Amino acid sequence: MSQSTTLHPPLDAHPGRNADPREIDKFSELAHRWWDPNSEFKPLHDLNPLRLGWIDGLAGLAGKQVIDVGCGGGILSESMARLGATVRGIDLSKKALKVADLHSLESGVPVTYEEIAVEELAARAPASVDVVTCMEMLEHVPDPQSIVRACTALVKPGGHVFFSTINRNLKAYLLAIVGAEYVLNMLPRGTHDYEKFITPSEMARYARNVGLELVEMRGMTYNPLTQVYALNRDTDVNYMMAYRKPA
Repeated sequence: MSQSTTLHPPLDAHPGRNADPREIDKFSELAHRWWDPNSEFKPLHDLNPLRLGWIDGLAGLAGKQVIDVGCGGGILSESMARLGATVRGIDLSKKALKVADLHSLESGVPVTYEEIAVEELAARAPASVDVVTCMEMLEHVPDPQSIVRACTALVKPGGHVFFSTINRNLKAYLLAIVGAEYVLNMLPRGTHDYEKFITPSEMARYARNVGLELVEMRGMTYNPLTQVYALNRDTDVNYMMAYRKPA
């Protein structure tokens, strides 16, 4: 039986949190569709096996303590738990967490869910886990550096921190916004704000500022003809970065 639970007060009780209420509302309105593989979250379902395999290949998830930051409905959280990790998913969307919690109960895959900002959790439990994942979230917050700092504080020395986000350039604008939201209708219009996209050099600076060491960087591409995602070295649009906290 799952031991998942949702705790802590809603965002409105913490106006100083590093979050945009409009972003939280945006995903909360779609929360009931998180686990529908043909919904607005289809890209996440399609991407998940790739990012899961990459994370597991570098960190070896079995037996590890993991925090999934910005977990949403729990797609990545549950898949990491299935590989033997002890996972806590955190998010600021109460509706998404309720969906995640219910799915965990239905699937029998134990994940603990908590409504809390990563900065708050890092202050409460520093250097407490082996792996921190923060996927498809940094481009939705006001202060990405604060998120990177908190993720680093959470992980033990020698542990891994994983991020994924979207590059900021013309190609990314055309593919991630115009193509995905307006032409192919893969995502709801307004899902992304181009000004919040993050270049790899900016991401590298955030990591250097908190002493993280780069382990590997991977690009993710989508072929609209075959509807297949692939991991490669093309970081023009979507990319992932694996870091290690020095021992």
